[in-house]
Amino acid sequence: TPRPRETGGALRRPLSRNLIAKPSKSLTALILAGSSAVDESMLTGEPIPVSKAAGDRLIGATLNTSGALAMRAEKVGAQTVLAQIVEMVAQAQRSRAPMQRLADRVAGWFVLGVVAIALLTFFGWGFFGPQPSWAYGLINAVAVLIIACPCALGLATPMSIMVATGKAATHGVLFRDAAAIETLRKVDTLIVDKTGTLTEGRPAFHGAVAATGGDEAEVVRIAASLDQGSEHPLAQTIVTEARRRQLTLSTPEGFESSSGIGVHGVVDGQEVVLGNTVLMEENGVDWHALEQQAEALRQEGASVMFLSVAGKAVGLVAVSDPIKASTPEALDLLRASGLSIIMATGDGDTTARAVGRKLGIDQVFGEVKSKDKDDLVARLQAQGHRVAMAGDGINDAPALARANVGIAMGTGTDVAMHSAQVTLVKGDLRGIASARRVSLATVRNMRQNLLFALLYNALGVPIAAGVLYPLTGMLLSPLIAALAMSFSSVSVVTNALRLRRVIV
Repeated sequence: TPRPRETGGALRRPLSRNLIAKPSKSLTALILAGSSAVDESMLTGEPIPVSKAAGDRLIGATLNTSGALAMRAEKVGAQTVLAQIVEMVAQAQRSRAPMQRLADRVAGWFVLGVVAIALLTFFGWGFFGPQPSWAYGLINAVAVLIIACPCALGLATPMSIMVATGKAATHGVLFRDAAAIETLRKVDTLIVDKTGTLTEGRPAFHGAVAATGGDEAEVVRIAASLDQGSEHPLAQTIVTEARRRQLTLSTPEGFESSSGIGVHGVVDGQEVVLGNTVLMEENGVDWHALEQQAEALRQEGASVMFLSVAGKAVGLVAVSDPIKASTPEALDLLRASGLSIIMATGDGDTTARAVGRKLGIDQVFGEVKSKDKDDLVARLQAQGHRVAMAGDGINDAPALARANVGIAMGTGTDVAMHSAQVTLVKGDLRGIASARRVSLATVRNMRQNLLFALLYNALGVPIAAGVLYPLTGMLLSPLIAALAMSFSSVSVVTNALRLRRVIV
């Protein structure tokens, strides 16, 4: 929590309180002084930290990554963006109708049927059976009740669910309830977030381009030398790449940060500027010779920074949010299983479509907010689709709760995991394909169990009632009925345990 700052010897009350936010603290306020890079990915889906300075507003649940900020809290409690998202999640969860279990419906009628058959057996033997007719009627009625004890029917579903959830958990897939297992196999549309779901969710070095006659390694070296003075995550990414290449870095002098547009300082006795086109224009640097290369990198989904030395553009550096190595394979598996893939992200349209092209995703929605994702899920459901939503951020939570099946990345936020019915512990989308295989196998297994339980009772109850007596002269002892009832339960349990051998 940001620390209160004393004003005139006393602390102001919660609303309009002056605070100082240190790095790695959550924020909700208006910045009074200072500048920093703020990670808003949990709310917006944008992986690149956003530069903030005096006069900018901060949103609750975002993270201050570098400098200290003096700020004034303007919204607290239920007024904050985070609280509103939590309310949307709760509303979506309340709107979902409870799933009716097949076994519950069958069992309700089954019990009434068995009691009715037992009564008919008792009175049928009592009035029409050989002497002692009422004794025969009582014994056969008890045998009917014993052999039809709905143990097998009661075990048919929960045993399959228990074994399936255990099997899935060993492969990093956690189901929150049985409804998710039953519903996932019916899903025909999957909406995926980009940041942290399709991609790593953190900036990584994408590449560098040198101006004509320049050296790409030298561009990285100079940029990294200057960025040693910055705490910004993008700067640290460039420095890390230079050290990985074992480049010799110089010590920067006169380092200054221009909030939101870049940095400048002196490296090896020359004025160096690193930033966007606005900063280049402010310093009179002609960057247009590199415009084509910059646009090509942007089309690949990268953020581009121009580098100038002594007033001349010498190259550019690009940073991006890399696609997870497992994502292409995961999407191929999901498409092969008949799912339609849609990407919805808070990233800009250019970046979103670049990632969509790389992954072969045709339906891409960029610059979408939390409510937009929720509305997209609702719209698809209204069109008759069974929708699954996969995401990892706070901004995904309402859509995760609204979807027929919400799937959260275990590497994401607690809010997302609490809103979802399925959690992929490793954050690997291949887990969705595994979860669908488990879902299909489990429902098939449950149906087998239910079918066996019903067939067993369809055969056992008439025999216990004595229908074979006119042909064989034999009646079923209640002891034998009890043994048969136990055998049916063992058979159902044994069949459910076969799920442990399912290939996930």
